[in-house]
Amino acid sequence: MTTLDELRTFLPAEDFQPADVPALFPAAGRRYGREPLTEGWTADEAARALMLAAVPPSEIQDIYRYGDTAEKLAVLKALPLLPIGDEGVPLLEDALRTNDTRLVAAALGPYADRLGRQAWRQAVLKCVFMGVPLHLVHRLSERADPELGAMLRAFALERQAAGRDMPPDALALLDSLSPQEA
Repeated sequence: MTTLDELRTFLPAEDFQPADVPALFPAAGRRYGREPLTEGWTADEAARALMLAAVPPSEIQDIYRYGDTAEKLAVLKALPLLPIGDEGVPLLEDALRTNDTRLVAAALGPYADRLGRQAWRQAVLKCVFMGVPLHLVHRLSERADPELGAMLRAFALERQAAGRDMPPDALALLDSLSPQEA
């Protein structure tokens, strides 16, 4: 996983002050560009993550709440890098209520370890429903359990009854969760 120190290597001259963040955060795409940097991070996301590290954790929810999709995405990606504890969980829950596949996928990154088991299972099922590739779900193979398997089986039966296929990655997960016959 990328760290704040690694992101700083891409923007070494920047030293963000908390008072500047409200004005700079929305303008990050224009100011820093959107080109890919490392491990799924773009320049604007890296700048935004560094800005978030400069503000008190209590301000991050408002930054997310009033942000556009790109800003929300940057907040979700930055959460595991910030000393925010469980304060960011409501942001994941908000992202998981959307129909934006980018936000749903970002909500299931490393910070999703803080989601409760039932909420996490529901989020994985939502990924299957929305067509979000399951390889984007952090620690999927470690966290998947028989209850998730039961949920996926029920969903697969619904899809079959409707004449629809299950995504191949969901079938592979379901196979891995199914009891092996002797």
